[in-house]
Amino acid sequence: MALSRVEWVELGRLGRPKGLKGWLHLESWTEPPESLFDYPIWQLRNAAGQRRSCEVAETRSTPAGFEARIEGVTSREGAEALVGAIIEVPRSELPATAPGEHYQIDLIGFRVVNREGAEFGVIDRFENMPAHAVMVVCGERERWLPVTSQHLLAIDAEARSVTVDWPEDF
Repeated sequence: MALSRVEWVELGRLGRPKGLKGWLHLESWTEPPESLFDYPIWQLRNAAGQRRSCEVAETRSTPAGFEARIEGVTSREGAEALVGAIIEVPRSELPATAPGEHYQIDLIGFRVVNREGAEFGVIDRFENMPAHAVMVVCGERERWLPVTSQHLLAIDAEARSVTVDWPEDF
């Protein structure tokens, strides 16, 4: 049975090749970032939505971030074919969350309101930006709201709502 999109969780993205032996820079969206390496098998999803299962052969931390080499990829050309692939794992492989913690994927579809009660719409997706993640909220217009402790005030899982500190007219 194939897993639906919501049963796959995005953990990062493969970046540009590093050197000639198949290494790639990578962007981790996990917290902490190195917990991406807790998963020895990754599903790589390309821009066309096709998935490929791969084993992580080696990983390393550098001053510029993290790098990985995929089993069977031993050349720069092989690595170039993987640039931009999204790293996913099945939802069932994720550890349980602690009280007050949530996976971003679980918040998709939640209503978003500001502290004054203005309805912004529902969370469509999250985008991982260099400084922090943003939630993309679709309503009468699309809003990109920062996911920071300053702006994200409360999550009510039972009511499927998120309260933010964000002005309605911004």
